[in-house]
Amino acid sequence: MKYFRLPKERIGVAVGSEGAVKREIEKRTGTKIDIDSETGEVKVFAGDDPMGQILAINVLHAISRGFSPDRAMQLLGGDKYLEVIDIEDATGCSEKGLVRIKGRIIGEKGKTRRILEETTGVSMSVYGKTIALIGRPEDLATAREAISMLLRGSPHSAVYAFLERKRREAKRQIAKVWRE
Repeated sequence: MKYFRLPKERIGVAVGSEGAVKREIEKRTGTKIDIDSETGEVKVFAGDDPMGQILAINVLHAISRGFSPDRAMQLLGGDKYLEVIDIEDATGCSEKGLVRIKGRIIGEKGKTRRILEETTGVSMSVYGKTIALIGRPEDLATAREAISMLLRGSPHSAVYAFLERKRREAKRQIAKVWRE
Protein backbone atom coordinates (compact mmCIF):
# COMPACT_ATOMS: atom_id res chain seq x y z
CA MET A 1 0.00 0.00 0.00
CA LYS A 2 1.17 3.51 -0.85
CA TYR A 3 -0.43 6.70 0.36
CA PHE A 4 -0.24 10.45 -0.19
CA ARG A 5 -2.50 13.51 0.05
CA LEU A 6 -4.59 15.22 -2.59
CA PRO A 7 -5.33 18.93 -2.27
CA LYS A 8 -8.89 19.22 -0.92
CA GLU A 9 -10.06 21.16 -3.99
CA ARG A 10 -8.92 18.27 -6.27
CA ILE A 11 -10.64 15.43 -4.35
CA GLY A 12 -13.87 15.77 -6.33
CA VAL A 13 -11.98 15.65 -9.62
CA ALA A 14 -10.08 12.51 -8.57
CA VAL A 15 -13.25 10.73 -7.46
CA GLY A 16 -15.42 11.92 -10.36
CA SER A 17 -19.17 11.90 -10.72
CA GLU A 18 -20.49 9.00 -8.60
CA GLY A 19 -16.92 7.63 -8.36
CA ALA A 20 -16.49 7.20 -12.12
CA VAL A 21 -12.91 8.53 -12.35
CA LYS A 22 -11.70 6.50 -9.37
CA ARG A 23 -13.34 3.34 -10.77
CA GLU A 24 -11.76 3.93 -14.20
CA ILE A 25 -8.27 4.30 -12.68
CA GLU A 26 -8.81 1.15 -10.57
CA LYS A 27 -10.05 -0.82 -13.59
CA ARG A 28 -7.20 0.25 -15.89
CA THR A 29 -4.44 -0.27 -13.31
CA GLY A 30 -5.77 -3.29 -11.40
CA THR A 31 -5.57 -1.43 -8.09
CA LYS A 32 -7.86 -0.55 -5.19
CA ILE A 33 -8.00 3.14 -4.25
CA ASP A 34 -9.37 4.63 -1.02
CA ILE A 35 -9.80 8.41 -0.89
CA ASP A 36 -10.73 10.12 2.39
CA SER A 37 -12.89 13.06 1.28
CA GLU A 38 -12.31 14.89 4.58
CA THR A 39 -8.50 14.87 4.68
CA GLY A 40 -7.59 14.15 1.06
CA GLU A 41 -5.55 11.12 2.13
CA VAL A 42 -5.26 8.56 -0.67
CA LYS A 43 -4.32 4.90 -0.22
CA VAL A 44 -3.44 2.87 -3.31
CA PHE A 45 -3.37 -0.92 -2.91
CA ALA A 46 -1.48 -2.94 -5.53
CA GLY A 47 -3.21 -5.71 -7.43
CA ASP A 48 -1.43 -8.55 -9.24
CA ASP A 49 0.86 -6.16 -11.13
CA PRO A 50 2.88 -3.78 -8.92
CA MET A 51 3.39 -1.51 -11.94
CA GLY A 52 -0.34 -0.76 -11.81
CA GLN A 53 0.10 0.82 -8.38
CA ILE A 54 2.81 3.15 -9.71
CA LEU A 55 0.65 4.11 -12.70
CA ALA A 56 -2.39 4.78 -10.47
CA ILE A 57 -0.30 7.00 -8.19
CA ASN A 58 1.07 8.90 -11.20
CA VAL A 59 -2.43 9.50 -12.59
CA LEU A 60 -3.70 10.70 -9.19
CA HIS A 61 -0.62 12.89 -8.76
CA ALA A 62 -1.26 14.45 -12.20
CA ILE A 63 -4.88 15.15 -11.21
CA SER A 64 -3.64 16.70 -7.96
CA ARG A 65 -1.38 19.03 -9.99
CA GLY A 66 -4.31 20.39 -12.01
CA PHE A 67 -4.74 18.03 -14.96
CA SER A 68 -8.18 16.83 -15.99
CA PRO A 69 -8.71 13.08 -15.56
CA ASP A 70 -8.68 12.60 -19.36
CA ARG A 71 -5.28 14.28 -19.70
CA ALA A 72 -3.92 12.44 -16.64
CA MET A 73 -4.96 9.08 -18.14
CA GLN A 74 -2.32 9.63 -20.86
CA LEU A 75 0.14 8.31 -18.27
CA LEU A 76 -1.42 4.84 -18.56
CA GLY A 77 -0.16 4.43 -22.14
CA GLY A 78 3.35 3.58 -21.00
CA ASP A 79 5.21 6.01 -23.24
CA LYS A 80 4.40 9.23 -21.35
CA TYR A 81 5.68 10.50 -18.03
CA LEU A 82 4.78 13.14 -15.46
CA GLU A 83 7.25 15.85 -14.50
CA VAL A 84 6.54 18.53 -11.89
CA ILE A 85 8.57 21.74 -11.69
CA ASP A 86 8.34 23.71 -8.44
CA ILE A 87 8.29 27.39 -9.48
CA GLU A 88 9.25 28.57 -6.00
CA ASP A 89 12.31 26.30 -5.86
CA ALA A 90 13.34 27.27 -9.39
CA THR A 91 13.05 31.03 -8.86
CA GLY A 92 13.02 31.63 -5.11
CA CYS A 93 10.56 34.46 -5.65
CA SER A 94 7.87 35.95 -3.41
CA GLU A 95 4.09 35.53 -3.79
CA LYS A 96 3.99 38.60 -6.02
CA GLY A 97 6.85 37.26 -8.11
CA LEU A 98 5.11 33.90 -8.34
CA VAL A 99 2.05 35.51 -9.94
CA ARG A 100 4.31 37.28 -12.46
CA ILE A 101 6.20 34.08 -13.31
CA LYS A 102 2.96 32.11 -13.74
CA GLY A 103 1.75 34.88 -16.04
CA ARG A 104 4.92 34.55 -18.15
CA ILE A 105 4.46 30.77 -18.42
CA ILE A 106 0.77 30.97 -19.35
CA GLY A 107 1.05 34.07 -21.53
CA GLU A 108 -1.62 36.49 -22.65
CA LYS A 109 -4.89 34.56 -23.17
CA GLY A 110 -2.88 31.31 -22.75
CA LYS A 111 -0.76 31.93 -25.85
CA THR A 112 2.59 30.82 -24.41
CA ARG A 113 1.15 27.69 -22.86
CA ARG A 114 -0.65 26.81 -26.11
CA ILE A 115 2.52 27.29 -28.19
CA LEU A 116 4.53 25.19 -25.71
CA GLU A 117 1.97 22.38 -25.83
CA GLU A 118 1.59 22.46 -29.62
CA THR A 119 5.29 22.58 -30.50
CA THR A 120 6.45 19.98 -27.96
CA GLY A 121 3.44 17.65 -27.85
CA VAL A 122 3.45 17.96 -24.04
CA SER A 123 0.35 18.57 -21.89
CA MET A 124 0.92 21.33 -19.34
CA SER A 125 -0.82 22.46 -16.15
CA VAL A 126 0.10 25.51 -14.09
CA TYR A 127 -1.40 24.96 -10.64
CA GLY A 128 -0.46 26.45 -7.30
CA LYS A 129 3.31 26.78 -7.11
CA THR A 130 4.01 24.14 -9.74
CA ILE A 131 4.14 23.53 -13.46
CA ALA A 132 3.25 19.93 -14.34
CA LEU A 133 4.07 18.33 -17.68
CA ILE A 134 2.93 15.06 -19.27
CA GLY A 135 4.76 13.80 -22.34
CA ARG A 136 7.43 11.61 -23.88
CA PRO A 137 10.93 11.98 -22.39
CA GLU A 138 12.40 13.82 -25.39
CA ASP A 139 9.44 16.21 -25.52
CA LEU A 140 9.64 16.82 -21.76
CA ALA A 141 13.30 17.82 -22.14
CA THR A 142 12.42 20.46 -24.75
CA ALA A 143 9.47 21.79 -22.72
CA ARG A 144 11.58 21.87 -19.54
CA GLU A 145 14.29 23.90 -21.30
CA ALA A 146 11.72 26.36 -22.72
CA ILE A 147 10.17 26.79 -19.26
CA SER A 148 13.64 27.29 -17.75
CA MET A 149 14.27 30.04 -20.27
CA LEU A 150 11.02 31.76 -19.27
CA LEU A 151 11.83 31.36 -15.56
CA ARG A 152 15.25 32.95 -16.15
CA GLY A 153 13.56 35.91 -17.83
CA SER A 154 14.33 35.21 -21.50
CA PRO A 155 12.11 37.12 -23.95
CA HIS A 156 9.14 35.14 -25.23
CA SER A 157 10.40 35.61 -28.80
CA ALA A 158 13.66 33.81 -27.91
CA VAL A 159 11.70 30.94 -26.35
CA TYR A 160 9.43 30.66 -29.41
CA ALA A 161 12.51 30.64 -31.69
CA PHE A 162 14.07 27.89 -29.54
CA LEU A 163 10.87 25.80 -29.76
CA GLU A 164 10.66 26.27 -33.53
CA ARG A 165 14.33 25.25 -33.92
CA LYS A 166 13.71 22.11 -31.84
CA ARG A 167 10.64 21.27 -33.92
CA ARG A 168 12.65 21.57 -37.15
CA GLU A 169 15.41 19.35 -35.68
CA ALA A 170 12.82 16.71 -34.74
CA LYS A 171 11.32 16.77 -38.25
CA ARG A 172 14.79 16.40 -39.80
CA GLN A 173 15.50 13.48 -37.47
CA ILE A 174 12.27 11.75 -38.54
CA ALA A 175 13.04 12.35 -42.24
CA LYS A 176 16.54 10.93 -41.73
CA VAL A 177 15.14 7.77 -40.14
CA TRP A 178 12.72 7.29 -43.04
CA ARG A 179 15.51 7.72 -45.62
CA GLU A 180 17.65 5.02 -44.00
